Amino acid sequence: MKIGIMQPYLFPYIGYYQLINAVDKFVVYDNIQFTKKGWINRNRILVNGKAEYITWPLKKDADLLNVNERSLAASFKDDKLKLIRKITGAYSKAPQFSHIFPLLESVINYSEENLFPYILYSLQATCSYLDIKTQLVISSTLPVDHNLRSQDKVISICKALGASEYINAAGGIELYSKADFEQNDIQLNFIKSTDVEYTQFSDQFVPWLSIIDVLMFNPKEKVQQYVQSCYTIL
Repeated sequence: MKIGIMQPYLFPYIGYYQLINAVDKFVVYDNIQFTKKGWINRNRILVNGKAEYITWPLKKDADLLNVNERSLAASFKDDKLKLIRKITGAYSKAPQFSHIFPLLESVINYSEENLFPYILYSLQATCSYLDIKTQLVISSTLPVDHNLRSQDKVISICKALGASEYINAAGGIELYSKADFEQNDIQLNFIKSTDVEYTQFSDQFVPWLSIIDVLMFNPKEKVQQYVQSCYTIL
């Protein structure tokens, strides 16, 4: 049983979906502290040839709250129209716009104020479009000590799910010890995305944008190919 674990992100870059696709069960942290200026409620799209942020505004609240305790701002009822207009302005001439815009619109208009189920729905909708069958598991539903941190918590989750292998994004190589995982009969591996380059509007390619950009410029079958093969396991 291969397990992956990540924070919840809104329309993350393609490497996130590569990790989901590479495992049997993918745990999404809901009971983890919200981090400002991260990727939880924002990402980057291509606007006039440059990377530009799109952000889902949140209700002002205590910084120490977990993701599942945060809510979208009351103003989002109006802000979502601006978000839709910005994405439309950026990609209306992209080759896959007519196919992808309904997916994005359904997520943006999803009638949920709590941040975590909103993000979870966006991940489920995107995985469904790409035919990714991996089961998404909510971290707080697992019978583990949720006060554990970092590697100890990861190992606890893996053991609760009967994992034989844990795959983490390559950015975590310095955070985890293969020996510690082996002591718990779990193989630790890392996934590293290889360059995914495709034709955008201009000659200069802007890499590592939101999955929105990949979907707008590539047919579904090509995106599936990127998800399934454009990475290495370390």
